[in-house]
Amino acid sequence: MKLLYPTNVAGRPEVPEDVTVVDYDPRQPIPAEHHDAEVLVSWGGTVPLLREAAGQLTKLRWVQGLAAGPDDVLAAGFPEHVAITTGRSLHNATVTEHALTLILAGLRGIHQLVAAQPEHNWRTDLGGIRVEQADGRLETLHGANVLIWGFGEIGQTLAPLLTALGARVTGVARADGERAGYPVRAASALPELLPDADVLVMILPHAPDTRHALDAELLARMPARSWLVNVGRGSTVDEDALADTLRAGRIAGAALDVFRVEPLPAESPLWDLPNVIITPHAAGGRPRDAALLVAENLAAFRAGRPMRNRVDR
Repeated sequence: MKLLYPTNVAGRPEVPEDVTVVDYDPRQPIPAEHHDAEVLVSWGGTVPLLREAAGQLTKLRWVQGLAAGPDDVLAAGFPEHVAITTGRSLHNATVTEHALTLILAGLRGIHQLVAAQPEHNWRTDLGGIRVEQADGRLETLHGANVLIWGFGEIGQTLAPLLTALGARVTGVARADGERAGYPVRAASALPELLPDADVLVMILPHAPDTRHALDAELLARMPARSWLVNVGRGSTVDEDALADTLRAGRIAGAALDVFRVEPLPAESPLWDLPNVIITPHAAGGRPRDAALLVAENLAAFRAGRPMRNRVDR
């Protein structure tokens, strides 16, 4: 068995002696001599290159994506008989770290302080002795009401850190319930939840039913002190409505790591809004323990056992 493994991932999986691991550059077409591979580990390749691989790897039986979601792999059009698994869980820690960074940066005005540094501007309005919320601004997570919309593994990793800093956390998912010890409300309850939210963290996947999930109507429910943080997928936010909301100062700000079009076009109004923090889809980008997941799923695949993170098609 031949397994193609991307060169932009740390480590290599431990495999049986009869499995050959071939390194390949996912940013380049797969060389013809490796079109007989039965397993493709995908990370960082474009949809056109994956689509090309789908047509060339005629012996392919399984694609292990290392992204949290299957979007690009599914878009490539691999045949139905090819098993697809994702890298869900590989990004829990890194996306959590980034989300927490964006939340604190927004509340503490770090983006404004960084912008003032080249001008040698000591922003006394953002430092020194302050009375909390005297000017209506929220500057701390202590006592803050945080909604996490998309309360999966990443949301459940983030929640305890927010709790440790004094926040009250509520998950938002498809249905009411409880997960990891936190109350979870159905997304249909957002109109009643948002007016009391200090921070809305979005970790929604890209899907037909999540497109523009946060629209003008829901944005209008958010209070003026609130921050939006999106580390899920850019398609889940109506960017035009968000830009209008931010421009009018109807919410305090937005910290965004994902966008409808990436890279974010130079003409996007989001670049020039002072209450926006932009990072270039940097929350994940480094799948942790990828080699262990590949080795585990390879053993399951060969034994005919269920594989982790398999995508139903």
